[in-house]
This record gives sequence, C-alpha cells and structure tokens, in this order.
Amino acid sequence: MKSIVLSSVVAALLVFSGCSDKQPAVETKKEVEKPVAQEVEVVETETVASEDSMVDSSSNTNNSSHMSMSDVESQLSAVYFGFDKFDIDADMQAKISKAAELGKTGAIDYNVKLEGNCDEWGSDEYNFALGLKRADAVKKALVAEGIDGSRISMVSYGESNPVCEDKTQECWAKNRRVDFKLLP
Repeated sequence: MKSIVLSSVVAALLVFSGCSDKQPAVETKKEVEKPVAQEVEVVETETVASEDSMVDSSSNTNNSSHMSMSDVESQLSAVYFGFDKFDIDADMQAKISKAAELGKTGAIDYNVKLEGNCDEWGSDEYNFALGLKRADAVKKALVAEGIDGSRISMVSYGESNPVCEDKTQECWAKNRRVDFKLLP
C-alpha cells in the first residue's frame, strides 16, 4: 500500500512540474576576426655544382646484407599444408628455415606478411580460421628460427585467393598454403 501511495505522489509531482516556460538562450553571432597577414622569410637557394652532386655509389654496390624486395621475394616459396591441417611437415620446415635465414640477412629491413590460404572445401568461416592457423604456425616457426615476431603480420584469405581452380586433388593441394609477402 505504501508503495502505491509513494508511486502516485512521484507521478503527480512529475505531471505538475512539467516543462518550464523559459525560452532557451541562443548565442548571438559573434563577429569573426579577420586573419592578420604575417611576413614570410625569404628562402635562400643554393646551387650545387654537377661534380658535387654525385652520390658515392662505391659504398652501395652489392651489399649482401640488404637485398631488394623483389630479389628476396623471388627466393621465398610458399609453405604447403595437408588437407584440413595446419601443422608444418618436415619437408616444409626447410622452406621456413630458408625464409628465416633471408629474414636475418638480406631482408633485415623488411617486415613480412604471412597470407594463409585454403582449398574450397569447408565453410567460409572455417576456411578463414584455418588460413589464420596456418599463418600462425609459420609465424611461430619463424620466431623459433630467430625472427622478431613484431616484424611478422598475418592475414587469412580462406578460399578466396586460389592459385589453381581445377577440380583435382593436385589443384586443391596447391591452394592449401601460406605465402610470404614483404612489406617496407
């Protein structure tokens, strides 16, 4: 009973208080100040003689510790996986070791993106998850080989990035892979 009376009193107070009769205050438009022009300092130019403009190329020739991005990418090959698997086979470990060696020597200035891919079997969600697990397995193997994990990013394309579209076992096997892409 007390709760009914209390509820009624609160409702009555809300109904009778209503909205105020005051009009909301609106700010008047202020005059915009005009920008003041500032003086700009004169920039002096300097001409370099043509014999002084040559870069010493003797220090940059064939530096084996810094290879071009395309040279390194041409030496990296995809890591392949079995059907519905994300563990690395012994024969694929050699490819990861080679990639890690390149990452420690010629590609030391680059980051790497691991692209996980799958064949067309399975749902989209399952294949995206499997592609990410494959990329993560390669990342863990590279870190175990001495590559800094902060240099490695991962992405999963699931079944959306096939290299072969035939309906054969050999073709599906080519699509179950992790590709290496270098980033500057």
